[in-house]
Amino acid sequence: MLNSSKKTVLLYSSLSVLSFALLVGLSLMFYNSSFAQQKNVKIGAEKAPVVPSEAAKAFNDALVATSEAVKPTVVAISVETKSQSMNQIPGFEEFFKFFGFPEDEQKQERRGRGAGSGVIISEDGYIVTNNHVVEDAVEDGIKVITVDQKEYKAKLIGRDPLTDLAVIKIEASGLKVAHFAKIEDVKIGQFVIAVGNPLGLNFTVTSGIVSAIGRGAMGLRRDPYAVEYFIQTDAPINPGNSGGGLFDINGSLVGINSAIATQTGTYIGYGFAIPVDLVHSVVMDLIDDGKIDRGYVGVVISTVDEVTAKNVGLPDVQGVMVNDVLKDSPADKAGIEIGDVILELDGKQVNSSNQLQSYIAQKRVGDKVKVAIWRDKKKITKTVILERRKSNDSDESVSEDSSSGKKGDTSSNEPVTFDKFGFSVTPLTSEQKKEFDVKNGVYISRVQRFSYAAERGLSSNGVIVKVDRKELKTTGQLKEILDSKQKGETVMFQVKYKERNQIVALEIQ
Repeated sequence: MLNSSKKTVLLYSSLSVLSFALLVGLSLMFYNSSFAQQKNVKIGAEKAPVVPSEAAKAFNDALVATSEAVKPTVVAISVETKSQSMNQIPGFEEFFKFFGFPEDEQKQERRGRGAGSGVIISEDGYIVTNNHVVEDAVEDGIKVITVDQKEYKAKLIGRDPLTDLAVIKIEASGLKVAHFAKIEDVKIGQFVIAVGNPLGLNFTVTSGIVSAIGRGAMGLRRDPYAVEYFIQTDAPINPGNSGGGLFDINGSLVGINSAIATQTGTYIGYGFAIPVDLVHSVVMDLIDDGKIDRGYVGVVISTVDEVTAKNVGLPDVQGVMVNDVLKDSPADKAGIEIGDVILELDGKQVNSSNQLQSYIAQKRVGDKVKVAIWRDKKKITKTVILERRKSNDSDESVSEDSSSGKKGDTSSNEPVTFDKFGFSVTPLTSEQKKEFDVKNGVYISRVQRFSYAAERGLSSNGVIVKVDRKELKTTGQLKEILDSKQKGETVMFQVKYKERNQIVALEIQ
């Protein structure tokens, strides 16, 4: 028989077991209830918050269709490159010898990898890309990957460094080919998509608009004869996009992506594509014989601005100024002179120096080009027969007028400073005449930094040989001419530097 204390313990134990069982039961009940509620929770809204217009849906569908249509015409390009061997690095030959590098290791060729994009332009495997993508490729070092992940070895057909274009070929058939747009149909503001392989992300599609046409003079290439006449776009373009296509909403190729404006090495807002008309001309030449049989005019030019147009009497600001004419060049033979303004080529208006370069780049040796020029406030026409550029053209000087004239009786020839323009001149010495190969003029001894003359492009260590197309003989004559001008009038200098001629127009302040 249990005593009272034992009965109390058993009672408490029973109550504890009962409480625990009750607690478990309640927990299970709440868990099942909560679980049941969770199974009935609805995730997400029942419908989209916006019903797009038919126009918006059509535009979206068009982008999707265009992207899908053009992707098969773009390829990824992988390039194996070669670089200098260790003992070929200037200044390091003795370094490698001193530290005992084995001779065979010193001569070992180093290899690298490059990547870019290309566009298929024929069913049997011709592909256009950028010259800078393939220029350093080793033999059999170019590989092409198509959108269906097939890999091909590619052969280099030809390169054109001046336009940054190249053609390669793979052995294939039945490839999908890009359709070429007409350049005259490309407009600022139109929608475009860029397709390529940026940063190793193959077959990437980005979009934007054409933000400018004819962009140039950016110094992207060091060769003075390089052609820079780009379609500018804000469609994101990054390293690896080079050689890829820029397409319009119809899926037609409008350009080959070539460069970006950047301070970081990656996209910060603008990319540049080589226009399709220039692409077509270059690739046809390269496919024909692997090289460019390009003609040249033989002029050094600059875009006409308002002051220059005013000085030469042009009714509108247009054309390009001829700053220099190479001796015995096609331009020289055709009678084009320093100070002429080129207005048209074959009836097409020219408004920038890079536009003229682009047009001539599409011509061949032997082609005739009708050049409309502005001279002495009249429009005249010259016919230039293009010739092959000689390797030393950049070293040629211009023809100088043989007449030197006599010093004017009333003109002094002392050093003069033109404070309001910011430059100083001195009489020519005999040594300077020989040094600059001139027979008359005045020497520019100083141009003040940030002065009006400096802003207009005048620099020191040159000779002003003509003013308003008339020979200049003394400093006093120059002062007399400038003093005779009224505020708002203009004056034009023909300046001879050691390496070039230049036209500089000033407005009287």
